[in-house]
Amino acid sequence: MGGLEEIRNEAVDLENIPIEEVFEQLKCTRQGLTSDEGAQRVEIFGLNKLEEKKESKVLKFLGFMWNPLSWVMEMAAIMAIALANGGGKPPDWQDFVGIIVLLVINSTISFIEENNAGNAAAALMANLAPKTKVLRDGRWGEQEASILVPGDIVSIKLGDIVPADARLLEGDPLKIDQSGLTGESLPVTKNPGDEVFSGSTCKQGEIEAVVIATGVHTFFGKAAHLVDSTNQVGHFQQVLTAIGNFCIVSIAVGIVIEIIVMFPIQRRKYRAGIENLLVLLIGGIPIAMPTVLSVTMAIGSHKLSQQGAITKRMTAIEELAGMDVLCSDKTGTLTLNKLSVDKNLVEVFAKGVDKEHVLLLAARASRVENQDAIDACMVGMLADPKEARAGIREVHFLPFNPTDKRTALTYIDAEGNWHRASKGAPEQVDYPVQLQGGCEEKGALCD
Repeated sequence: MGGLEEIRNEAVDLENIPIEEVFEQLKCTRQGLTSDEGAQRVEIFGLNKLEEKKESKVLKFLGFMWNPLSWVMEMAAIMAIALANGGGKPPDWQDFVGIIVLLVINSTISFIEENNAGNAAAALMANLAPKTKVLRDGRWGEQEASILVPGDIVSIKLGDIVPADARLLEGDPLKIDQSGLTGESLPVTKNPGDEVFSGSTCKQGEIEAVVIATGVHTFFGKAAHLVDSTNQVGHFQQVLTAIGNFCIVSIAVGIVIEIIVMFPIQRRKYRAGIENLLVLLIGGIPIAMPTVLSVTMAIGSHKLSQQGAITKRMTAIEELAGMDVLCSDKTGTLTLNKLSVDKNLVEVFAKGVDKEHVLLLAARASRVENQDAIDACMVGMLADPKEARAGIREVHFLPFNPTDKRTALTYIDAEGNWHRASKGAPEQVDYPVQLQGGCEEKGALCD
């Protein structure tokens, strides 16, 4: 696997070398990998997904106590339990417990809300994890894109999201929308041998490709790493930090003045002076402000969640409220991607043709392997999916594209007659076709 280590370290230019050398460097063939080879390569390259930062729940909880306002409260708590001791009186347990309770309540509310939001976002991303058609063990199958490794053979067709960086194999050119990566407004043409990037979308065509990079090594993964490595401080944190810094400076000046006045000048007893300093500490900060802010944003986060919005950071609510202009672009709609055919709505306009025959022709005009959602739906309507190719010999299959807006299968039946079955937009399939053998048909309704 020495050569694969070089691939992982990006020591080989798989983007520009001839396609045959790509197969040599990746130690694979056009028949794809076996499941065992795939598992071995996962150990080398890792899963085809972005790195997830694992956060300690304890450190995350304690992190909500690490800010200027909390520092002053913690100083007051230490003074109440450690310094307020003497003069025949016990430590000031009441103030100590009250301060600690406020700190814990504030941190607990913030932790629970942000943790729930983070879990919801993770669950959403898990549901959106793309699937892909991959050739493993000599068979095409739908798999999670996360299992892909360099050397896998994948199928890319209209509407598919490219699951990993790949080089296109033999076939017709594709139209690829990579605006999310490069900002190009129009789809670009990708010819056989060209590279397609993970996260781009196929807008026209159908072709197979060999994976050359996965996970953080893809173009998209590198861009995401650059974005993730930034450390932007939001407006909300800036305001809280400014308030905290002002309180700390004011209290520090007040404590110095009070110490000078109480002890050298007024010559007060130690315990009385400490109690006065404790009052200054607690009274000099908006001690309930973090709790009030956390509760307020928690309520806002809950109301947003009822509307289907996921807030990963509660402070983002304040950022959103301060926005003047929001620019958005609708790029699509999330669906279950499950289609079905209602036989009661099927209409037949040709004489002597029943609904079952129409559905059979529609299934014949669909792929039985490496299917898209519509093909799977049409073939799944048959009692036995094998009926879609039973008793016929396939001559040519025309895949769907936005120009023709239809699919078509040319085939020969058991008697040697030629036929063509089409499915698609009505204006595209409503035409007569003269086939070899003298059989004339119209759309998907003639046989």
